[in-house]
Amino acid sequence: MEQPASGAEPADAAGGDAEALDRPLPEGVRRRVVALVSDAFGGLTVTELPTQLRQYARFTPNRRARFAGNAMAAALESDAIFRQRIGERFAQADPELAAAVESGSPPPAADPMDVAAAAYVLRPVGWVKLVAAAGEEVQRADAERVDEENRRELERLREELAQARTTTKTETERLRTELDAARREAESAQRKLRGALSDVKRGEAALRRTAAEIETVRAEAAAQVSAAESETRRLKARLTEAESAVESSRRAAREGRSVEDMRLRLLLDTVLESAQGLRRELALPPAAAHPADLVDAVEPGRMSPKDVAARALSDMDPALLDQLLALPQAHLVVDGYNVTKTGYPTMPLEKQRLRLLGGLAMLAAQTGAEMTCVFDGAELAAPVLLAPPRGVRVLFSKPGVTADELIRQLVRAEPPGRPVVVVSTDREVADGVARAGARPVASALLLKRLSRV
Repeated sequence: MEQPASGAEPADAAGGDAEALDRPLPEGVRRRVVALVSDAFGGLTVTELPTQLRQYARFTPNRRARFAGNAMAAALESDAIFRQRIGERFAQADPELAAAVESGSPPPAADPMDVAAAAYVLRPVGWVKLVAAAGEEVQRADAERVDEENRRELERLREELAQARTTTKTETERLRTELDAARREAESAQRKLRGALSDVKRGEAALRRTAAEIETVRAEAAAQVSAAESETRRLKARLTEAESAVESSRRAAREGRSVEDMRLRLLLDTVLESAQGLRRELALPPAAAHPADLVDAVEPGRMSPKDVAARALSDMDPALLDQLLALPQAHLVVDGYNVTKTGYPTMPLEKQRLRLLGGLAMLAAQTGAEMTCVFDGAELAAPVLLAPPRGVRVLFSKPGVTADELIRQLVRAEPPGRPVVVVSTDREVADGVARAGARPVASALLLKRLSRV
């Protein structure tokens, strides 16, 4: 095909350019146009390409369509000579379709997209109608496809609805059957309940009869008491023999007594010493009462309620700790780091422990009370090399166990009734040991007492 001179166009091209699209090019037609240009692009020399497209001359058709699609579409629309050259390459590649489009009678079996793309490139008379017809064909095909999809979706929904109705019907029948069974069970339960109420009434009547019989038995038992007294005298002799056997058993059990026996013995010693201390403190008279003891009068040396109230000590008076440690079998449990960080927090932990344990050893020697100092060992990387002083038990908590929990375990291990004093400023620890029966005191009170050692 003979190329026109630069700046001139054929008459039919000029007539085709007089036409213009009144709407954007359909997306499907645009993709076909870009593909057509990309395929024909390789047949042109670099000088035949518009300046903006020369950088894509060495691209493959696929990469050219991907990266230069917009540029090729713009050049095809604005550069008539470039469009004519692309049209010539297209006519060489597909002469039948090009000739049919040029004549204005595309074959009916041709793809509307290909026809529209060819018309857009060749620009014959009436090419706008061909492009518009392709767009309408695409829209019609899309509408038919959507209609088909909607029809299939409607069929599926109808099948699901029928299946749901069947399932609902089956479920309704099952629930109706279960409801009938539940009603029968309820009626049976009501009959059983009425029977049980009748049984309860009969039981109450039997209970009243039994109460009358018990009163009769009590009267008979009172008559048998006298006979039992003679039997008691006979049993006393046997009791003496049993006591001897029990004493032998005690001697045998003393060798292997359990922790509970030790706790019981400790509690018994505590009670005995407490009773002796109370007798000395209150100057109690002998247990035998005399008529003269019942006469209301003031005896010499007896304290009045006012005197007792006057002897009460402040919670921060070190003498209060002395009174608590003077109780029989007293046990002092100390929250070590709570005391040291209250009294001397700037010292290293090792020196804090040594200073506190030294003071507790001297306090133990003065009071004779049992003393246990607990430190938090959860964060220790290695065992602490420490020789506990005489009279003081030193414990570190295990990994995962806090010193507070170890203190509560020590308090729970003591028998009820033994005086246990816990030194800690931690409110949670104080409340916990108080509920367990121990006496909490502040760390500052112990520090004041140790300052006097």
